[in-house]
Amino acid sequence: MNDIRRSILWVVFGFSMVLIWDKWQIHNGKAPTFFPSSAVTAPAEQKAAPAADASVPAATSAGAPAAPGAAAAPDAGAPAPAAVRHEVTTDVFKLTFNSEGGSLIGATLLQHASKQLGSEPFQLLAQNDQHTYIAQTGLIGGSLPTHKTPMTLVPGPASLTDGQDTLAVKFESADVGGVKLVKTYTLKRGSYTIDVSHEVVNTGAAPVTPQLYVQLVRDGNKTDSETPFYSTFTGPAVYTSAQKYQKIEFAKITDNKATFEKSATDGYVAMVQHYFTSAWLLPDGTARENFARRIDNNLFSIGAISTLPAIAPGQSQKLDARLFVGPQLEKVLETTAPGLELVKDYGWLTIIAKPLYWLLEKIHGFVGNWGWAIVLLVVLLKAAFYWLNASAYRSMAKMKAINPRIMEMRERLKSNPQLMQQEMMKIYREEKVNPLGGCFPILIQIPVFIALYWVLLSSVEMRNAPWMGWITDLSTKDPFYVLPFVMTLTTIVQTALNPLPPDPLQAKMMWLMPLMFSVMFFFFPAGLVLYWITNNLLTIAQQAYINSKMGVPLKITNPITLFKS
Repeated sequence: MNDIRRSILWVVFGFSMVLIWDKWQIHNGKAPTFFPSSAVTAPAEQKAAPAADASVPAATSAGAPAAPGAAAAPDAGAPAPAAVRHEVTTDVFKLTFNSEGGSLIGATLLQHASKQLGSEPFQLLAQNDQHTYIAQTGLIGGSLPTHKTPMTLVPGPASLTDGQDTLAVKFESADVGGVKLVKTYTLKRGSYTIDVSHEVVNTGAAPVTPQLYVQLVRDGNKTDSETPFYSTFTGPAVYTSAQKYQKIEFAKITDNKATFEKSATDGYVAMVQHYFTSAWLLPDGTARENFARRIDNNLFSIGAISTLPAIAPGQSQKLDARLFVGPQLEKVLETTAPGLELVKDYGWLTIIAKPLYWLLEKIHGFVGNWGWAIVLLVVLLKAAFYWLNASAYRSMAKMKAINPRIMEMRERLKSNPQLMQQEMMKIYREEKVNPLGGCFPILIQIPVFIALYWVLLSSVEMRNAPWMGWITDLSTKDPFYVLPFVMTLTTIVQTALNPLPPDPLQAKMMWLMPLMFSVMFFFFPAGLVLYWITNNLLTIAQQAYINSKMGVPLKITNPITLFKS
């Protein structure tokens, strides 16, 4: 019984080492050793590149029988005109459109800095030599306008002026295969949601039943907000009311092992990365086929295909969609579409994490500083668990008080393990000590503090958020490693307040564990380290108070003496 609590701690420690090793493997582009489902973001081995027109999705069974190749130019004998880029600016966006297909190939978020406060705005969508992340739409069904078809920009304003709440950007294709496609992007003040209207005009002599596709295309490179000790998801995701939120790993797309809801009438398809996301949203009730494909060696797409009603000659049909491109602000995501807030992934602790985020946001609204909001939230949590913690610390204090008797008895009876166990149980009964009394109350609280960890790790509000002094960004590591050093000291003090195990080897490991865990915190975001330091300081204060109240002396073991023995 005496070593049960230590055994639980060893299990927690061992499991942590397993997780850290898997994250290290993922960070270095290798397959995880213990949890294969946590596949690497970009596949290490690539298959042969697909055909040149693979960027256009194939038609679904409900539509035309064949997918088109490259879009036909208006005059087959003339070369296609060179693509032209058009820039448009609102209060939150600087967008770049390409005349080839009228695609959105650049999105800079003007209210979010790229690195630290005062730096260049953050660019989410881009198409250059280093990075590809774009939004495309087009038609399938014979030689129809696709995202490769040259389109003409209808003249109009290129920026949202004062007093103007909306801005329209309109592209028109020429007649391709008897069909003309008109795309209209409507941008709104203060909004990261873009309304995208597709008008399909039948200019031919026979009815047509085209299919419209929307897709997000991205390379499989990792974001730069990760460390060897933690990794956030980067890749496609699908949401439907039937199957809820499903993440899709790039490696599984490459291996044709991706599983997700393909037929749906609601939901969205998205590309997710740390703090930011993009998503195509078709109207609820619109039947669609979701797809995820590998276009090229390290280029992937996620999208949806919807079949339009038959369009008679001279008639037109519209399909409106919405494109979200922006930060993972929980309130914004919730009001944009059902389930979109799930791209801010709290994992299996969502039910606990969401109330914690709500409380953190309320505190921030009061104090106006995310760093102090973290401190106050931890204080409130420790207050809520005060009596539960007090029970645990009283049990630990009793264990520490009888520890000399236990160690003397173990030394005296080390040649008789059975008698040693009997004497140990006798001491516990006499002193009314439960060896598990300090373990269960702490285990109950672990999910809450893990949930808070994920809240702080996934909240874009921490990005570029200053605390005080040298901490100018709670989402990045402490530049001078002051907080990790303080965290290490507080963890060592906390260890000193706990009863060490009688076994000398276990006692040494109880001192080594804080040092080993502290290595990770030197790479963790400052906000996470601040939360952990606050928790440690409050734990030390409460445990020292209880030890003093119970008459247990504050005797700190000298680690050097311990390791020399």
